[in-house]
Amino acid sequence: QVQLVESGGGLVQPGGSLRLSCATSGSIEVITTMGWYRQVPGKQREQVAQITSDGSTNYAYSVKGRFTISRDGAKNTMYLQMNNLKPEDTAVYYCNVRGFGPGATYVEPWGQGTLVTVTL
Repeated sequence: QVQLVESGGGLVQPGGSLRLSCATSGSIEVITTMGWYRQVPGKQREQVAQITSDGSTNYAYSVKGRFTISRDGAKNTMYLQMNNLKPEDTAVYYCNVRGFGPGATYVEPWGQGTLVTVTL
């Protein structure tokens, strides 16, 4: 079973920065993509950023130039550096991994979520 554990959320003022981490554990042999999503109560979960196994990245338009996704392949850990945070970035942030476990079993676990609150 693959588990994801997020950390790094918290309360920050507009213009501030936070760094989220997502650590993987368990039997995952190949990771194809890792991504960060966020959700506000009453709204659909949206993708914030994604990084593929070859290092290619994609960002939501609303965070381009402010957020940076990265990955430590050796540790199967993913990060989201968030700079110049805005109140509209307030949400629960979730990490997601897509890959394959033993026997080429497809896995797509989600983390438990970490709350980011941007306010004065």
